[in-house]
Amino acid sequence: MSEQRAPLFRMEIAPRWRDLDAFNHVNNSNFLTYLEEARIQWFASIGREWLSDTMMPLLAAVQLNYRAPIPYPSNIAISLFADRVGNSSVTVGHRIESLDGGTLYSDGHVVMVWIDPKSGRPIPLPDGVREMATRA
Repeated sequence: MSEQRAPLFRMEIAPRWRDLDAFNHVNNSNFLTYLEEARIQWFASIGREWLSDTMMPLLAAVQLNYRAPIPYPSNIAISLFADRVGNSSVTVGHRIESLDGGTLYSDGHVVMVWIDPKSGRPIPLPDGVREMATRA
């Protein structure tokens, strides 16, 4: 679904030597680290408050399809998409692929829920996140 739309955010990463596993490709656990970094960079790029003493995002669910191993050395692109925007959550679709888009390494989505850190209860999405996630 998300691969047919323009991404809301795209970030390039060069995997590090330390990211490799015994098979000489990027260890699968690092895929999640790359996605986390892309989400944080996306939220920071909004230019509006998305994290404070009264609000914070939590990762509520992850769905990750491993399509191909990431070789080393390589440069990869992480693209993010807003698949669904709820009252207190956003489902962020993601793709990890080669810079030219010719190789899909991973796709899937995560569900981010904003909460009040004091109560642990969901709160409405921050305005800046909602605006960025719903832009065409």
